[in-house]
Amino acid sequence: MAVPITALPEHDRPRERLLARGAGALSDQELLAIVLRSGTRGASATDMAASLLRDHGGLRGLATARPEELAAKAGVGLAKATALVAAFELGRRADQPDEGIVIRSADDVVTVARRELDDQRRERVLVLVCDSGNRLRRSVIVSEGSVDRSSVPVREVLNAVLRHDGRSFAIAHNHPGGDPTPSRADLLATESLRQAASVTGLRFLVHVVLGGSDWRLS
Repeated sequence: MAVPITALPEHDRPRERLLARGAGALSDQELLAIVLRSGTRGASATDMAASLLRDHGGLRGLATARPEELAAKAGVGLAKATALVAAFELGRRADQPDEGIVIRSADDVVTVARRELDDQRRERVLVLVCDSGNRLRRSVIVSEGSVDRSSVPVREVLNAVLRHDGRSFAIAHNHPGGDPTPSRADLLATESLRQAASVTGLRFLVHVVLGGSDWRLS
């Protein structure tokens, strides 16, 4: 029978341990339990955290899980699933590159994009929003598709740039299958972005496709 967290001695409860010793002293399981807040019948929050880590092969795998995938697990539901996804997204944003990075070439785009797209199981479209001097302001995921395909949403890309007061931008997306060769749809999206940027007064820098350890221009 699972032991509820409230039945544990106070010094063994994750929240109390965090307050007393700092977040760095807690295990992945304990930190997840704090985000989950509560367990379910027969399983405490720490039990549920341990089960999620096992199901997804550890923290890295769990961080890439989709909300509906997490919510399907017994006892998790949409509220806990969205809390987990939000927590991982906040961590990702906090770890974004400094705004002092300047996008001078496709290699610079790849360097930033790998931090966001490597090891992703589904295609994601990343926008690098820059100022007039091509200094990186923000990187934003604007689309996530299937395991083998994600369209590049031109309108959402431009909206992301304008919303973050960008003046220039680059985009990158991943091919989880490992082949970075741009598809016809990728090439058409590049041309559409170039035309749309010109109309809206933005400067489109480059579109790169990542696959495995390699990349290509689109």
